[in-house]
Amino acid sequence: MPVSIWWIRRDLRLDNNAALEAAQKSGLLVLPVFILDDHLMKPSLSRRHRFLLEAIINLKEHLAARGSGVVIRRGDPLEKMRELVCETGATSIFAEEDFTPYARQRDEVIKKHLPLKLTDGLTIHHPTAVLKPDGSPYTVFTAFSRKWRSLPVVFLSTRPRDCFLPANQIPYSDSMPEFAPVADFPGTRKEAETRLTRFIDASSHTYHEYRDRMDLDGTSGLSPYIRFGLISASEVINRLRSDKITTLPAGFEVFNNELIWRDFYHSIIFHFPFVRETSFREEFRKLVWRNAPSDIQAWKEGRTGYPVVDAGMRQLKQTGWMHNRARMITASFLTKDLLINWQEGEHWFMDQLVDGDLAANNGGWQWAAGTGTDAAPYFRVFNPVIQGKKFDPYGDYVRRWLPELREIRGGRIHEPWLIPEYELARAGVQLGVTYPLPIVNHSQARERALHAYQSAGR
Repeated sequence: MPVSIWWIRRDLRLDNNAALEAAQKSGLLVLPVFILDDHLMKPSLSRRHRFLLEAIINLKEHLAARGSGVVIRRGDPLEKMRELVCETGATSIFAEEDFTPYARQRDEVIKKHLPLKLTDGLTIHHPTAVLKPDGSPYTVFTAFSRKWRSLPVVFLSTRPRDCFLPANQIPYSDSMPEFAPVADFPGTRKEAETRLTRFIDASSHTYHEYRDRMDLDGTSGLSPYIRFGLISASEVINRLRSDKITTLPAGFEVFNNELIWRDFYHSIIFHFPFVRETSFREEFRKLVWRNAPSDIQAWKEGRTGYPVVDAGMRQLKQTGWMHNRARMITASFLTKDLLINWQEGEHWFMDQLVDGDLAANNGGWQWAAGTGTDAAPYFRVFNPVIQGKKFDPYGDYVRRWLPELREIRGGRIHEPWLIPEYELARAGVQLGVTYPLPIVNHSQARERALHAYQSAGR
């Protein structure tokens, strides 16, 4: 009998899923499908892809408990969907809309050949819903946020019905790549719900105070789960407001703002897809960046000689995640202190981050570089020492990720070059040998960056 295909992409959950709900309303049996797109999957699996694969397996287990399953195919989405439509007689395909340039181009092509219907769900408000009175998109976050907050948050409070195609009728699946799960981020719906509950219980009155402290466990840890839709952003909002209170606690209000930033960056990449390839601000497209491969490599490996920068980069390399404050510090260091193109950093983060998301990553990097919409002013250059002392005041974050400096006590760890040599020796540190000297003088680098940006803006 004919079926409706539920094309799973960034919505790896059964509850509160608009695409699945639309497929169920078709009145036909629903066939869950995931396509491992060769354009997006790399032969050497990143942590992001490993997290995705574990999440697919977890969803498959949930469907198996309902007597169904997931068809997994690998290859070109149009070709594989055509095969499945022929095999099953599917009369409709439902999927959650994505906003990246590649996703939009892919979906437009498929809609010309197959009955693809897109639903909301990736963001809390669709990019076309948060517009100026004249219908143009916002490029300043404050104004975007004001309009965003004026709109009602629609929460799809649904659970899947028993409408899935039985397991004995599921078409064959291609084999999944072998992979090792991401140690710090189990790719399961249960883990997403556990983290959200823990965050709500612990952070309603503290998140705004501790979220920037790199030495404390003050963040939600939800970003990979929201990125792949193991839990949706609207579900998170609904849980934050579950008591129907009119005013959110201070911590939740700040976290709510982070979710608005997420919608903002998706709106930017939807309305201005060229940011995928170049700076949003035209005057900085001609900025002359340095070609410095050895500096880039030192930054990637956490060998810049600035402890807070190196700690962030090593956390990223070892775990696939980095504290948000550390992301800003390391991005500022690459683009301002080293005067290296923000796109180098953007690509490296996407390769490494388990929560790597094109819209948020691009927006964050252009903000740090001063080249984006509503970006930090070009003359704002983070001082890595001051940032370290402020957001890792006792040096615990640095000591965790830079074991070669662990015997240096207190906040002095952020300036090891000022510590007397005999004290360094007692701590087992020899600058330039066991830990590098700074690869750049921050004050001089700041002046170099200001000159480069001012020259580009003329």
